[in-house]
Amino acid sequence: MKTYFAKKGEVARRWLIIDAEDQILGRLASRVARILSGKEKPVFTSHVDTGDFVVVVNAEKVRLTGQKLDKKVYYRHSGYPGGIKSMTARELLERKPERVIKSAVKGMLPKSRLGTSMLGKLKIYAGADHPHEAQKPEKIEL
Repeated sequence: MKTYFAKKGEVARRWLIIDAEDQILGRLASRVARILSGKEKPVFTSHVDTGDFVVVVNAEKVRLTGQKLDKKVYYRHSGYPGGIKSMTARELLERKPERVIKSAVKGMLPKSRLGTSMLGKLKIYAGADHPHEAQKPEKIEL
């Protein structure tokens, strides 16, 4: 018996849709990261991107537990001296709710070119509408 290694062209990808309404951010992000990396499939191969496409809707309605809304801080830097900017989770959820989920999922994926390609299969939308009806995404419950 030989070990099976998935090839890049052989991977069958599905489109999945997840509703983030009333979901806890970390639990949602860890499940999405597992789906993107392909660990939910029997053909998982660590050095090949075997994951599915994930569409997350209602990102603005995701929940954070405890006092994270006011105490969790997101940073970004312009690249210039003194160019650091910071926002609390509450401010970021009001302005760009997609970035909160993307940041959480990105932290759970590999820090390599493979992780970048996995993150490219994640589509996040603040509201309930999305432009991926042509791909016929399957709705899954978490």
